[in-house]
Amino acid sequence: MAQQGVLLDQDQFCCSVCLDLLKEPVTIPCGHSYCRSCIEDCWDKDVLKGVYSCPQCRETFTPRPNLRKNNMLADMVEKLRKTGLQAAPLPALCCAGPGDVVCDVCTGTRKRKALMSCLPCLASYCETHLQSHYESPALKKHKLVKATAQLQEKICPHHDKLLEVYCRTDQQGICYQCVMDEHKGHDTVSAAAERTEKQRQLGMSQQKVQQRFQERKKELKELQQAVESFKLVVWVSGYEWGADRQSLMDIYRALIRTTIDYGCIVYGTAAKT
Repeated sequence: MAQQGVLLDQDQFCCSVCLDLLKEPVTIPCGHSYCRSCIEDCWDKDVLKGVYSCPQCRETFTPRPNLRKNNMLADMVEKLRKTGLQAAPLPALCCAGPGDVVCDVCTGTRKRKALMSCLPCLASYCETHLQSHYESPALKKHKLVKATAQLQEKICPHHDKLLEVYCRTDQQGICYQCVMDEHKGHDTVSAAAERTEKQRQLGMSQQKVQQRFQERKKELKELQQAVESFKLVVWVSGYEWGADRQSLMDIYRALIRTTIDYGCIVYGTAAKT
């Protein structure tokens, strides 16, 4: 039981950014604690924006908070270190491998595989760092999608906002800011509405192709029946017309070739669709 309690404490004193035991722990205004170097690295990336956020709960701060060492937390972590314990190694399934989307919050060499990507945050999260999106009332409203490396493709390159609108005039995805600027007055709809319309059109096109295929299939069957009927005529008439039988056979062979070619066209088209 004592060992189990130590493991619980150890987990509580791990930095959620680097996933190791806290080093020079600092607590930011929202109450979450990190290694000083980890949170400073995160915030250094937000200098140009001038808005700083917590990697876990995404609460924002302006101006950048001053960081002070949490002495009580540091003492407790030091006691853990003296026991010889270190952060438990990540299971192989959790670690990001070749081709996996990497969690944007994890740092160092112990980066985890991202499970979901958040469109408003423009970031991908592992299981640990995704929890804030399930717990924070504000983050629960964010749209999550399966982790994707093409996250930037869903963002307007001009305004860094989601491509939530489709411009039918220019046939491209745009953001709401674009609607008010360079695409002002254009024929626009929501991206969801355009996607639904495209799916409807695709369904109709597939239906028409299937209908044409059935019609050609019927024509092929009628042609095959005509060939069989002509075959009978050849054999019956051939005995009566003598030399003309060869001409009838030539016509019959030509019909056979035509039937085969038509069949290739019909079923070849079906295979492509």
